[in-house]
Amino acid sequence: MRFVLAGNNEKKLKEMRQILSKVNIDVISMKEAGVSTDPEETGSTFEDNALIKAQGVMKLCGLPAIADDSGLVVEALGGEPGIYSARYGAPDCKSDEDRIRLLLSKMSNLEQRNAKFVSSIVCVFPNGDKLTAYGECKGKISYSPSGSGGFGYDPVFYLPEYGKTMAQLDPQLKNRISHRAKAIEALKDKLIYYLQDRAKLD
Repeated sequence: MRFVLAGNNEKKLKEMRQILSKVNIDVISMKEAGVSTDPEETGSTFEDNALIKAQGVMKLCGLPAIADDSGLVVEALGGEPGIYSARYGAPDCKSDEDRIRLLLSKMSNLEQRNAKFVSSIVCVFPNGDKLTAYGECKGKISYSPSGSGGFGYDPVFYLPEYGKTMAQLDPQLKNRISHRAKAIEALKDKLIYYLQDRAKLD
């Protein structure tokens, strides 16, 4: 079965493909589906924004669509940057490095460093059905960036149990423990049951 990923992040696409291919689901890019859209994310939660993106792509191409909305939630900052993770500090912050510098400057005098990465995934179907999945990964904000892997806030997201930041992890390990990996795994399980039920009705 073919699904379209609502988004242009190649790393997210690769992650989705790796996990969902195990259940014979082929995840293609918007480009491969022949559609292009960049809907305004006006939701107040990660799930709201994922739904906006998935529905927008599904309506354009007529195929089931999957969207992920994820971000960093820092306890001491009242949940910032949250749903604004990718556009934190806009318009002044234009890159991941800019956003990391802003985050670290806001936390420069804070000892409480608890944080979590959150991922909300929504899958919508042309018949109106919807599946949702959630994943999170807990850690702490480091005092300076370390590592060259990953993207976004990975260089400052420290995992005490591994003694490394997310950006220092082996990619295979990251794909097992990350917030998005957990959410995709949860979605995979829901898709198995959903497709089994649909097959019974056909």
